[in-house]
Amino acid sequence: MTDQQLVAHARAAALKAYAPYSRFFVGCAIESVDGEVVTGANMENASYRLGVCAELAALTAAQLAFGLDKVARIAVAGGDGSGPELAGNASVTPCGGCRQSILEVAQLAGRDIEILCASGDGKAVETHRIADLIPHGFGPANIVDAS
Repeated sequence: MTDQQLVAHARAAALKAYAPYSRFFVGCAIESVDGEVVTGANMENASYRLGVCAELAALTAAQLAFGLDKVARIAVAGGDGSGPELAGNASVTPCGGCRQSILEVAQLAGRDIEILCASGDGKAVETHRIADLIPHGFGPANIVDAS
């Protein structure tokens, strides 16, 4: 799958977001090592802290579909979803909490997961590795000495 195809999945997922408060629609697409793709979208709540990020929704779908150890790449896109297509020119990166979750998946999978961070319109795409987005992160590999 090309980068643009994976980003297109993320953009399509964003249009299914429930974002009545921020009006910022985010979608995430996750590709497995076998080429399977799952998606997720953000879901806000009037009690703000109970919202769910698109990346967490997609990671949950990935766990159910093929297992977190098979996550190969992730695409995230966000912007204005009020029209028939997602709009916006700024690239969207995962929030800190999602970076932590992706780091844990990367450590479980044994690979430095690539993340495509796209603008709403899909024209701007930055490629990052999770190790670059959360340097010196703390995850399951750091607690091997726990009993």
